[in-house]
Amino acid sequence: MAARILIGTASWSDRPLIDSGRFYPPEARSAEDRLRYYASQFPLVEVDSPYYGLPVIETVQRWAERTPAGFVFDVKSYSLFTEHPTPVERLPRMLREVLPASLIGKRQFYREQAPPEFIDLCWSTFSDALLPLYDAGKLGVVLFQFPKWVTPNAAAHRYIEEIRERLGHYRGAVEFRNGQWLDAEHREQTFALLGDCDLSYVCVDEPQGFASSVPPVVAATNRLAIVRFHGQNGAMWEQRTQTASERFDYYYSEAEMAGWASRVASLAAESDEMHLVMNTNNHDQGPVNARLLTDGLQKSGITMVEWKPLSAEQVPVDKGQGRLL
Repeated sequence: MAARILIGTASWSDRPLIDSGRFYPPEARSAEDRLRYYASQFPLVEVDSPYYGLPVIETVQRWAERTPAGFVFDVKSYSLFTEHPTPVERLPRMLREVLPASLIGKRQFYREQAPPEFIDLCWSTFSDALLPLYDAGKLGVVLFQFPKWVTPNAAAHRYIEEIRERLGHYRGAVEFRNGQWLDAEHREQTFALLGDCDLSYVCVDEPQGFASSVPPVVAATNRLAIVRFHGQNGAMWEQRTQTASERFDYYYSEAEMAGWASRVASLAAESDEMHLVMNTNNHDQGPVNARLLTDGLQKSGITMVEWKPLSAEQVPVDKGQGRLL
């Protein structure tokens, strides 16, 4: 049976996308309007905001309520859980009020610097907040994107196993930013580890030749395959930028997208479900590239989830409030 293929973008609320005026209709003036409109165009979206701050259950509940049946959210993991520095000021008030003595006065901290009970509290806050999506059948995967300084070693392997335990019945996926995980010495072990933990390996399209580059190898470590497309803007790949839109600033060509058709087909043969996510987010690059990929796959005879986009005129509007319904 063919895999259920869903295509979408990384975020529906990036300021460059909104300001471009090339995707949302003029009537889509609020966050609610924009999510409803986005969900009329694509069946999948990746939510990156939980990486920057623990999600709030009321907000997640609204995401579930404002999207149609069958719509899927992939959620990026909180920075603390992927060995990134985590700003203290972005912790929820209730966590700042119980901040361990070892963290008081720090601007940011890493997982290894916090007591286990505080990490447990952060995890429970994160997991509880995602329940509305899970209960609605709209939670895709929790994405763990590790930085380039996380290399394949015993400690990293143990932590990936811990992630699997922490997730409970949520599905998880892992993306690496260090090529050692997929070199000749470690590739087989990496895939075996993820497979044993029932975690999806995140295949990538990204600039090559950097310490943070991972080759565009396609592999499915469980029945959910994932590909994230970061573009090919090598000039900005490892630059310090103010916004993600500067780093992932890229319009794909038809030829580049067509080149992924055979890879997608091979992944589909190994999977029950596949998520294809465009993490190109300057101006309208996400939607444009997602539609280009859709067209390329359709021309290659690859069947995706039937999701009939509505035009701006077809999305219902509340005439009294001037808002999309």
